Amino acid sequence: MTTLSAPSAPSPAVRGAALRTGLLLGALAAPASMGVSGPSLALPDAARALAVGPGAAAWLMTAFGLGMAVGTPLLSATAGRRHGPAGIIRAAAALVVLGALLVLLAPGLPLAIAGRTLEAAGAAGLNVAAFQLAGRDRSGRTPGLVAIGSAVGGTAGLFVGAAAAGALGWRAALVLPLLGLPFLRPSLRLAGGPPTPAPAPAPAPAPGDDTPRTPGNRTGLPLDILRDRRFLTATGLMLALSTVNFVLLYAAPRRVTALTGWSAVETGAASSVAALAGALLSWQLVRAAPRLGPVRLRVLLALGSAGALALAAAAPWAVAVLIGSGASALVTAGGQGLLTGAATEGLPPARHGLAIGLFNLAFLIGVAAGPALAAFADQTVQFI
Repeated sequence: MTTLSAPSAPSPAVRGAALRTGLLLGALAAPASMGVSGPSLALPDAARALAVGPGAAAWLMTAFGLGMAVGTPLLSATAGRRHGPAGIIRAAAALVVLGALLVLLAPGLPLAIAGRTLEAAGAAGLNVAAFQLAGRDRSGRTPGLVAIGSAVGGTAGLFVGAAAAGALGWRAALVLPLLGLPFLRPSLRLAGGPPTPAPAPAPAPAPGDDTPRTPGNRTGLPLDILRDRRFLTATGLMLALSTVNFVLLYAAPRRVTALTGWSAVETGAASSVAALAGALLSWQLVRAAPRLGPVRLRVLLALGSAGALALAAAAPWAVAVLIGSGASALVTAGGQGLLTGAATEGLPPARHGLAIGLFNLAFLIGVAAGPALAAFADQTVQFI
């Protein structure tokens, strides 16, 4: 009787190397995510020092999300196209340092916002480079570790920022992406491996080929990527997961406060623990993904995110709101790692780098859109 043998499992040495790579790249991405949530508890001090209202000071956070959304395609299309992940890392580090210096020296809000935008563009580059390097592992495990590191950074940033502001002043909470600089050198060594190939010229249509070049192709637009069904499915789902997660990152703690009367620090501690637990548990989702298959995995991610939003928005108990927030962190962190591979599965290797950059852009659009939608809900339907 003939039997089909399963693919051999990776050796312990290979698994160990993948683990070390994932932890390194996760550490590179985590401080970038800290920049999103780090200023939250320092905004009142920033508003007083800059003589502006709370709404104006909130632009210090909004500008970061927008800067990350702009920085992702910008660095991918410039430094990334010519020099691969190593070029992105170098350019991103320069932007982080320049933006942080501007934040630390800015006499008023406009320059501080400009500094946060530059810093965010650099943080986005470090995030993209981490996922590009992790994407060399087609199993999804290394991207999963990077996604977990990013999620841990986002949840821990609330308290790292508060501690930095308490010890060094409110401006320290606005420059947390600087914490990624110690991981630049080992990340650059890793990037010195096989680089992401540059896009090759499109071949001439073969006989019977019904997709000849179009004027859109000559503009340099990534039409082949944007037409790929698997890329669109993975990227659209990632946008939805990210938007829901960052709606809850800002709205759920306020709802917990309204239900319990806890202080901001108590609420922040509980919310961070819930989100951190969800992010760490996402590793179990990464491990279970091969058994689930792509269709069931997408359904699970979508239903998990929708259920988390409904629970956090409507449950009358603070613990249920926290469970909803943690569940959103779980599916978002797991989805970011697993969907990275799905987004590039149908594309040639030469297009993977740009596709991952566009995929992460969808995630970062959710970073910027989530808080804005939460604020809109606040003012219109009294979400909280």
